[in-house]
Amino acid sequence: ALLAAVGVYFQELLGPVIVVSVVMLCDYASGVAAAWVKGELSSRVGIVGIVKKVAYALIIVVGIVVDWVVQVAAEKVGIDAGNFYYFALLVIVWLIINECISILENVARIGVPIPPFLQKLTKKLKNTTESKGDELSEG
Repeated sequence: ALLAAVGVYFQELLGPVIVVSVVMLCDYASGVAAAWVKGELSSRVGIVGIVKKVAYALIIVVGIVVDWVVQVAAEKVGIDAGNFYYFALLVIVWLIINECISILENVARIGVPIPPFLQKLTKKLKNTTESKGDELSEG
């Protein structure tokens, strides 16, 4: 019931949160696979990876809180901002792209060739997302 209530409230973010969760799991799995192939498998490194994923979730929560604060402030001055999640969505997109870059790096460590255009595209998407976030935070 709690998950359903959260899903209804944050319905615009539900899809992106599911995608970032799946991509995080894929990144973790590809990192473990790369470490295993290279003979570098370590439980300590694995735990650090899990802690990083939890910290990513906290960053998403911060984005949601920032959106909420902006909405409340807008309402206090008489602006109907509606329910929007610009900052949370930008954080999620940025994390998805970062995780995709990390997956590509892990797969390359395993020895799988990566198409150069895919690496360039993900890095360009990351830069675009960062500049859009900069624009929103300055405005």
